[in-house]
Amino acid sequence: MGQGQQEKVATSLAGAVSEEISASLAPVDAELERRYPGDPGTRQPVHTVYVPGDVFAADTIRSWGDRALAALDEHAPDAASFAAVLGLSDELAEPVHARVRAKLEREPIEDLRVDFEDGYGNRPDAEEDEAAARAARLIAEAYGDGTAAPCMGIRMKCMEAPVRARGIRTLDIFLTGLMEAGGLPGGLVLTLPKVTYAEQVTAMARLLDAFEKTHGLEPGRIGFEIQIETSQSILAADGTATVARMIQAAEGRATGLHYGTFDYSACLSVSAAHQASDHPAADHAKAVMQVAAAGTGVRVSDGSTNVLPIGSTEKVHAAWRLHYGLTRRALARAFYQGWDMHPGHIPTRYAAVFAFYREGFEQAAARLARYANRTGGDVMDEPATAKALSGYLLRGLDCGALDIGEVARLTGLTRADLESFAVPRRGDLTASA
Repeated sequence: MGQGQQEKVATSLAGAVSEEISASLAPVDAELERRYPGDPGTRQPVHTVYVPGDVFAADTIRSWGDRALAALDEHAPDAASFAAVLGLSDELAEPVHARVRAKLEREPIEDLRVDFEDGYGNRPDAEEDEAAARAARLIAEAYGDGTAAPCMGIRMKCMEAPVRARGIRTLDIFLTGLMEAGGLPGGLVLTLPKVTYAEQVTAMARLLDAFEKTHGLEPGRIGFEIQIETSQSILAADGTATVARMIQAAEGRATGLHYGTFDYSACLSVSAAHQASDHPAADHAKAVMQVAAAGTGVRVSDGSTNVLPIGSTEKVHAAWRLHYGLTRRALARAFYQGWDMHPGHIPTRYAAVFAFYREGFEQAAARLARYANRTGGDVMDEPATAKALSGYLLRGLDCGALDIGEVARLTGLTRADLESFAVPRRGDLTASA
């Protein structure tokens, strides 16, 4: 057949066949959209900092930043010494160190949770009432004067019988205080700990629904994180997987799954010396969480280390190397968020995050540019890979590892372009698979 000659096209099936199949699959289409809406496309913080309810104060965020800077000044005062501790390359040493210091000065905490659970303990009711009201007032004031972290909220007590009423009352006081101070902030995050049954998640969803109705809020306005820190949250008594059921039990309100390193490890009788986020038991739990959350729009967070960077410079350096290594390990496994327990953890959190995004930046940008321009290359990328590449660059931009100018220079793309690749329609991901 010569060039330019039109190809003959023939079909065998009547159009009604396709229509009947589409009609039969309409419920499945609707279920896919409901259960797997995809990533919400919003910023995910790189960490969560927990501060006990009686310790949280108006200057907590700035205080953590100042203490982190002081730790750098004392134990790694320049780029070369910081790079030597963490094993950073000469190429990364200066930009990572400079960006870490700038981050600590500008935005030392990305996500703060005022803790009324393990970090707070059991107190007289009047004392916890007052602490919950104070947390609401201080968070409202922080959002009002521009000193808030991008995300802030509380971790209440769990839904188990001994502390259920106390947890509900604390949540009510906190949310009511925010409403009286002007409304719920956009960065509000709530955490429900020690979940063992999906019914406890349902109870939390109903509690928030009742609050919304009381205050005339849009249904579903308030979301919450589910903390995975018991064996029952991974494997139910009947031997079935539990996490996916918990996500569904939240009725669209689940925003995150947070792994609780030490409670979960203790639940499995892991000895204290071996309780860590890189233990095989932790890897199994987080892999289950990751698969259950995939495509649902629910983000997964790694846990923490309890080895604090305090004491002599030698001890601080050892703790920094441990924390840096655990953070880098988590990032490589697609856990883009974790917990930080001490101001001294903040420098290595950001160093690990910034190094992760900067060292892969040029390659990711080049691959995405080739995909966008359809110029080919030594890797055949598909829409799903373009989604991953653009998501990588966007996360780097959000945390401060990358600047939009350098991303635009290497990709020729705007942030809007990156977002269009990162949050594509469902059909776009499967079109060329």
